[in-house]
Amino acid sequence: MARQKYYVVWKGRKTGIFTSWAECEKQVKGFVGAQFKSFESEVDAEAAYLANYDDYIGKASSSGMWKTASIKPLLPSICVDAACSGAPGVLEYRGVNTETGDEIFRAGPYADGTNNVGEFLAIVHALTWQEKHNLHIPIYSDSENAIAWVNTGQCRTKLKHTSKNAIIFAIIRSAENWLAENELSEDKILKWDTPLWGENPADFGRK
Repeated sequence: MARQKYYVVWKGRKTGIFTSWAECEKQVKGFVGAQFKSFESEVDAEAAYLANYDDYIGKASSSGMWKTASIKPLLPSICVDAACSGAPGVLEYRGVNTETGDEIFRAGPYADGTNNVGEFLAIVHALTWQEKHNLHIPIYSDSENAIAWVNTGQCRTKLKHTSKNAIIFAIIRSAENWLAENELSEDKILKWDTPLWGENPADFGRK
């Protein structure tokens, strides 16, 4: 038996939340500029409908949940995330403004990386970016491993060093050196609460 889905229509003949594709299709088929997306739960759909379509286009259906959560992330803040196609694979990472989703920095693609390495480098990149801009705001990551690595000052990856990923290991060394020379406050790097807030705003939307 197919799971119940919920369809949010932000722009169409009628807007709202629909419980079948047939009803959703009536509102969007042939409608120029229609905005709609399916969700796995009614709660996610309701949160999305109260938010904006731009918060969800090309992203996981739970993106933007934090805006209607009972407990919200601290603002202003930066969210970081990484994407890696394979293990090892092509690696990218970035940081965004939590509130607006605007991209602050982006790095990659780099060959033969891993997601954990990318998550680690993204946090350190956010730290160095803040230092450069004289900012002192929280950084959110959804990777417990990466947060632990940053707190210990070491990227404990088992990734094999090759000629293809030499640049990644050069960046890792630079990141570790920066961490060794700078003291972090305990509340600087925080864990993104995915069950409560949905996908990290920096998520690449490739899951």
